[in-house]
Amino acid sequence: MYYVVMKDRDIRDNLATEQYLMNNVKFDEPLVLFYIEKPCIIVGRNQNTIEEINSDYIKDNNITVTRRISGGGAVYQDLGNLCFSFVVDSDDKNFGDFKSFTQPIIDALHQMGATTAEVSGRNDLLVDGKKFSGNAMYSRNGKTFSHGTLSLDVDLDVLTKALHVSKDKIASKGIKSIRSRVTNLRPYLAPEYQNLTTEEFRDRLLLELFHANSLDEIKDRQYIVSADQQKEIDKIKEQYYYNWDWVYGKSPAFTAKQRKHFDMGTVDVRYNIANGKVENIEIYGDFFGMKDVNDIKEKLLNVKFDRDEILKVLDQFNLDDYFKGIPKEDLGKLFTP
Repeated sequence: MYYVVMKDRDIRDNLATEQYLMNNVKFDEPLVLFYIEKPCIIVGRNQNTIEEINSDYIKDNNITVTRRISGGGAVYQDLGNLCFSFVVDSDDKNFGDFKSFTQPIIDALHQMGATTAEVSGRNDLLVDGKKFSGNAMYSRNGKTFSHGTLSLDVDLDVLTKALHVSKDKIASKGIKSIRSRVTNLRPYLAPEYQNLTTEEFRDRLLLELFHANSLDEIKDRQYIVSADQQKEIDKIKEQYYYNWDWVYGKSPAFTAKQRKHFDMGTVDVRYNIANGKVENIEIYGDFFGMKDVNDIKEKLLNVKFDRDEILKVLDQFNLDDYFKGIPKEDLGKLFTP
């Protein structure tokens, strides 16, 4: 087995590296990758991005959002999380068999004191019945990767806020995440591992996976990405993970609505979204205004369903002419995801 330790802390860069290595480098043995990210949300290939995230919260807290090429549900990660990925030759019989990929991780965690860690259900890892890892799989051109999260010390309060969306706000046919009771691994590790940093936790797992006593013993097993390979990885980053059309535009068609009562009347905004852009908008309510809201509706057509893009359109209008006495800031929140 070979391994790659990614130095970057941006999920988009790391997913691009994973994708490149799987599709373009031939290994005569399985490959395991480890990566750590700054706060981010990664939605599954078939999900509606807007439906999975709390847009205001992730904007205000500078949380990166991207879409991966594998299926499954949305996950939140921060520097207290360690990601792993096994890349192997494809076998149709193994696709979807997460246990065969995650068992080495479970065995390593048992050695570190988390003796109740287990594979559960379709693609989760649990400890004492609580979820600490979600996993997803992707196969292409004779290769398969199975990647997953390991919550060592993730900020669970941020997780619940960043992934929360009101049930009545979005309606789509995208694959929805099933919220599970989650926990961190740290309390379940043996005392000598209780104070490990995420990087130290990663290195300990490596030693357990390779049955080694030091990283020096396995340095010949480490694969280093070359400068030329990095140029190709950068192209994948731009094509996929930094690309708005991939992250948001690939979402299934959906409807979005928000309604709020103000002292000066009720405003009800409803969108039809296709390819991530406003296909149709209706504005209802008992508000007053000197001008016709159709002016605003026309300007919003074909605009990206994105807070900043919608606010740019609203800034073109004196909103008090259309919604008398309703604060501009409140209207901005009502019109945006």
